[in-house]
Amino acid sequence: MADEEIVLSARERQCLRWVEEGKTSWAIGVILKVSENTVNFHVKNAMRKLETSTRIQCVVKARRMRLIE
Repeated sequence: MADEEIVLSARERQCLRWVEEGKTSWAIGVILKVSENTVNFHVKNAMRKLETSTRIQCVVKARRMRLIE
């Protein structure tokens, strides 16, 4: 993916913003009115796209790449 532009979906970006605020998947699910599994699905997709191992790494990399504001 090094040469490809990385694009996060709106929901992936939304979930990562809440992760950045320290929210759990359960809490994010309550806020977004979706299940905890749905939140995990979107966060894991973002982690895969950004080639990171943890939620925090994913947020930091997304922030550095200006994928989230």
